[in-house]
Amino acid sequence: MKRRSHSENEESEDRLSDLPDCLLVYILSFLRIEYAVRTCILSTRWKHLWKRIPELFLHSSTLFRGKEKQFFTFVSKILTLRDNSAALHILDFECDSDYESELVQKILNYACSHNTQIQQLGISISHDSDLLMPCVSSCQALTSLTLSIYNGCIFPDTFPKYLNMPALTSLDLTGFTFCGDENRCAEPFSAFTKLNSLIISRCMVKDAQILRISSETLDNLYLYKNLFNFDKIELAAPSLCTFTFYGTPKQKICGSGFSSVKEVNIDAHMFSKVDKSPMILFSWLLDLANIESLTVSSSTLQILSLVPDLLEVKLPSLCNLKSVEIKLERLGILPSLLHFMYEANQAMLKKAAAKSRKEASKLRKAFKAGLEPPSIPDGIVDFLLQNSPSAKVNITSDY
Repeated sequence: MKRRSHSENEESEDRLSDLPDCLLVYILSFLRIEYAVRTCILSTRWKHLWKRIPELFLHSSTLFRGKEKQFFTFVSKILTLRDNSAALHILDFECDSDYESELVQKILNYACSHNTQIQQLGISISHDSDLLMPCVSSCQALTSLTLSIYNGCIFPDTFPKYLNMPALTSLDLTGFTFCGDENRCAEPFSAFTKLNSLIISRCMVKDAQILRISSETLDNLYLYKNLFNFDKIELAAPSLCTFTFYGTPKQKICGSGFSSVKEVNIDAHMFSKVDKSPMILFSWLLDLANIESLTVSSSTLQILSLVPDLLEVKLPSLCNLKSVEIKLERLGILPSLLHFMYEANQAMLKKAAAKSRKEASKLRKAFKAGLEPPSIPDGIVDFLLQNSPSAKVNITSDY
């Protein structure tokens, strides 16, 4: 019988078991929770290790997808069996099921019982949000907060006018209403003295004409598909470096916030022939004096091209551009661009008619034949680069 070599014996050793429990728990934290729980059958030592994982990600979209009863049972057992003496740093819960009401109550109670430990809290639900803010306000150690409410109401849930969270650096809100004060100004973020990143998605303003975003520390601002029915965004963020916008430009942005911005990303859309989006978009560009990187969609350029006599304007801004990226979109399959295409055609006809009837006639025939305006309007790139001719231009496509 062949004797096994010394090296073979070393390779067969269970070196993983030699690691301390704290390191094994750290390794388990990289697994999805359902896989981490399964390790309890490996041996007696592994039976309770998963209960001390400091991060819980409980999403109905990934855990037992489509099996609502199983998801409810699993989450309930996780919260019941977990070692409460172990620190909990991250709690991220997402649910859209018939069992949401009961689960939300369990999650919020659990979060409150660990409110001095939780640093990152994420909750995404479709209703039963009444108990949400009392729980959130008790978590004073939070550095990151993500709240998403998809309840389909005309007026989404109200975000508190004042929320004291001294350690918060990242805030991501979806589906909230910001209410104004006696001066018709909404200023919901002034208490966050360490805020670095702010994402506002599908939110609206009520009883106010101004949304004030004031922060000495804010570095990144992302506005996504908001239902802002007001006139102006007052931006007082001297440290703001990155501005990202997706949606319909409807508000003028004033204040000193744009002067420090270095990177801008805009994907604009237009839904009405009488929309003021072209002029609003143009006003933003005028205030972006120091940006170095500009990323825009082709629909953004199409909307910008509707500004009367745009190519004749001498820009006082965009003097420090180093790179421009243009993301092409299929105009014909984007419903949001149907109104724009009509406006673009009319604008092109008007300009052509001013030059010659013959040129205007050719354009009319082309439009009747179903031809679309070019994805990137003629002359628009040169317009953007007039003060930074050496900037690199990169054109990408999503199709």
